[in-house]
Amino acid sequence: MSRLTVWDADTNEQVLVTEDAQRIAAELKAIGVRFERWPLAAIPADAEADEILEAYRPHLDAFLAATGAGTADVIKLTPDHPQKDALRAKFLSEHTHTEDEVRFFHSGSGNFVLHMNGKVYDAHCVAGDLISVPANSKHWFDAGDNPKFAVVRVFTDTTGWTPHYTGTDMSVRFPAKTA
Repeated sequence: MSRLTVWDADTNEQVLVTEDAQRIAAELKAIGVRFERWPLAAIPADAEADEILEAYRPHLDAFLAATGAGTADVIKLTPDHPQKDALRAKFLSEHTHTEDEVRFFHSGSGNFVLHMNGKVYDAHCVAGDLISVPANSKHWFDAGDNPKFAVVRVFTDTTGWTPHYTGTDMSVRFPAKTA
């Protein structure tokens, strides 16, 4: 189930936990993050990338038209992937991107953790969740020690995905609640 946990970044005090999708969307919208639930396609969790993109085509086309984003692809990560630890480590430190980071979870789960306005927002996303983290937002991503997901990535220019690390210890102070 989708979940949002919010902490005060200065006191480490937890100020909110909710699994209500409407409340999650409202809380994230207040900081400029788009969160919505899409109906899951009737295809297997491990479907091929082309099948996943085709199954969500109506939603993707509408999203691309509304946002001006250029294209979409699919990325999958499983616990048996030989580079899973290196891939996980790449996004565990607080960083920014020069374009929006948009992900739709077809299967599995992962946490986008954002550090904004003196708070830390841990958005645990599951199958059916779309999240769009605005460009230049401080965040990190964690899918746990044994990541398993298939997500649609939406982008305009893939060079905007290069992480720009902030050098803070925020991701250590506020580890994602992946379970």
